[in-house]
Amino acid sequence: MPNTPAAVRQGITVATAAQGVSAAEKKRCHELLEAVGQVLWVDDEALMDPVTALSGSGPAYVFLLVEAMAAAGAKLGLAPDMAHAACARHGGGQRRAAEAVERTRVAAARQRHQPGGTTAEALKVLMAADGIQPVFDKALAAASRRSKELAG
Repeated sequence: MPNTPAAVRQGITVATAAQGVSAAEKKRCHELLEAVGQVLWVDDEALMDPVTALSGSGPAYVFLLVEAMAAAGAKLGLAPDMAHAACARHGGGQRRAAEAVERTRVAAARQRHQPGGTTAEALKVLMAADGIQPVFDKALAAASRRSKELAG
């Protein structure tokens, strides 16, 4: 699914090959899809709905995260424009952080672990039982269901 990162050749495409597709045909398809970023393959076409929920819709989740963080900063007293500018600037840092996870293959959980500081306090809230994980679980399940509906 084309999305915002694909426009700057930083996308990820997950594909599946129908039975009977030759290795040469799959290779050619892979080469064509690489024009917009990285290519991964799944054997089970049913996994395309979760892929759409996670990766195809992923840029919108990042946009929402920036929006939510800016709103929280404004609630703490920052001018809304300043809060937005500070959060929008995270985009480049987030990209570099994602590249570091990909390049080093060190789990994101290990890379974010910095005990005792301000980030640790915020992460305690975000990682609580009622924090961000259950919200993402519900959100991606809803997006995956909708993908199935749209395909049907």
